[in-house]
Amino acid sequence: MDEQANFEYKGGENLDAMKEARNYNRFLLETLRQNLAGEHILDFGAGVGTFAQPLHSSGIDVSCVEPDAQLRNGLSMYGLRAFADIADVPDESVDFLYSLNVLEHIEDDCGALIGLYQRLRPGARILIYVPAFACLYSKMDELVGHHRRYRRSGLIAKMKVAGFQIEKAAYVDSLGFFAALAFRWLGRGDGSISAGSVRIYDRFIFPLSLLLDRIFCTVFGKNLLVVGTRPL
Repeated sequence: MDEQANFEYKGGENLDAMKEARNYNRFLLETLRQNLAGEHILDFGAGVGTFAQPLHSSGIDVSCVEPDAQLRNGLSMYGLRAFADIADVPDESVDFLYSLNVLEHIEDDCGALIGLYQRLRPGARILIYVPAFACLYSKMDELVGHHRRYRRSGLIAKMKVAGFQIEKAAYVDSLGFFAALAFRWLGRGDGSISAGSVRIYDRFIFPLSLLLDRIFCTVFGKNLLVVGTRPL
């Protein structure tokens, strides 16, 4: 996809601040492990390998799609096979594909979902994790290059059009919804976030938020998690 080839990362300071989100990243990694299936795994939008590296280190066969050449070289240094574009991945070659906080960066997200569908083997599973609710869209979203935030029904509809059957669709981080809403109105005008604020939220609020998600996961949350399959 030409759009991927021309991808440019934005908001590097915010990405650095998110390194403090240890509980958050641990939650996502555990979610991946709970949904893994098959032998050939693909990380779509791998970045620095935050999730691909630990999976690879535990003996899981992970390949990556990463449009940024410098980051792609870094992934290769860790022994990860890295493609510049999803078009470089053979059709029907993937048993499990995951994409964490990537789809919102792609203008033609419907086209991207179709491309992902084509790379999955029949019966293979996909896990998509994205920011939720347009009402939370803020200067931070603009800074890091988000085209949109998603509603549960909207992403399900787009995935169904691409051909996927939906196994699960749930909002994540219910307290984060209110934190993001406050940031929209009271946050820094340039959309930046501080490492200190990320650390405090991650250590003290995010664990409680996950507990509350058991009640509110179908109603609201800062993010949206969808698991689907390519039908046999």
